[in-house]
Amino acid sequence: MPSPEPLFASLDARVAERTAQWLAAATDAASPDTRLFVRLIAARDVRDELTLLGLPQPAWRALLERHFVHAPASLPALPPVDTSEHAAFVETLHALLLTYASAAVDTNDARCLASIVAHACLRPDHLWRDLGLAGREEVTWMLTRYFPTLVVLNVDNLRWKKFLAQQRALSLGLQPGPAPGCPGCEDYGHCFPGHH
Repeated sequence: MPSPEPLFASLDARVAERTAQWLAAATDAASPDTRLFVRLIAARDVRDELTLLGLPQPAWRALLERHFVHAPASLPALPPVDTSEHAAFVETLHALLLTYASAAVDTNDARCLASIVAHACLRPDHLWRDLGLAGREEVTWMLTRYFPTLVVLNVDNLRWKKFLAQQRALSLGLQPGPAPGCPGCEDYGHCFPGHH
């Protein structure tokens, strides 16, 4: 295994530092939901990419009020996300996720997470990397906590982004195909042989 590029090492250090800053602002740093949002936010924040979370301004502010009561009031407003040609994909996947939302989690947290996941599907990598998580297992944990009845449907153990795009298509009566971000991923040929 070659050692990681220095750039990534320093980015990891910056992500760790930013994660600590967000945890310090947390309403309840021990809450698993807060810790999840810390990871998702810090991964984007360190790259000045908070917009990629896909959260509308009111939802972002409410998320901060719920989980980060000590966050500085000076935090930037999130500019609206331009999903342009993929707006329908994002909206329909978001709606689908919410139909599977667990009664055990905060409804507004589930809405935020559905936005973050749907927007991550527009990016060209594995979903866990797009989310800034450590691996597939963390995505599985997150989806199981928030959308448990959806996770159960992944009987073929498909990659999560492929599975979500497939479920979205089926729910709309469409032919399953790749998510908008899939063609840019290194495993595109593995997930979608014959697609070019």
